[in-house]
Amino acid sequence: MSQCETPSPLMNSPGLPQSPEGAPVFAEPWQAQAFALTVHLHAQNVFSWSEWAAHLSHEVHRSERADDGSDYFDAWVAALTHLLAEKGVADEAAVLTLQHSWQRAAEATPHGSQISLDNDPLR
Repeated sequence: MSQCETPSPLMNSPGLPQSPEGAPVFAEPWQAQAFALTVHLHAQNVFSWSEWAAHLSHEVHRSERADDGSDYFDAWVAALTHLLAEKGVADEAAVLTLQHSWQRAAEATPHGSQISLDNDPLR
């Protein structure tokens, strides 16, 4: 079995969407990217898995979260943002500013075109 075929223990992460065969699936590409970024940062020893789990648990259990879990990856990104700010890796205000810029760019980009920050009308 190759390294790519070796199942990762991360596959057992609670809340991780899976196909009927047990492979990870994501509703949107950004969700897969957020997941991969988190795994990569952990592998680089930026934070421990217990630190990550505590931050994600805190975000998932906030009272304003959707009862059906539909905003799970929003909670994921918020947890990652807070953890990276706490670790001094990223400035939380700068991350939120960039997030809002991407949102405006996405809304201003014609359907089918690649989203670029250059499309943010406030940049």
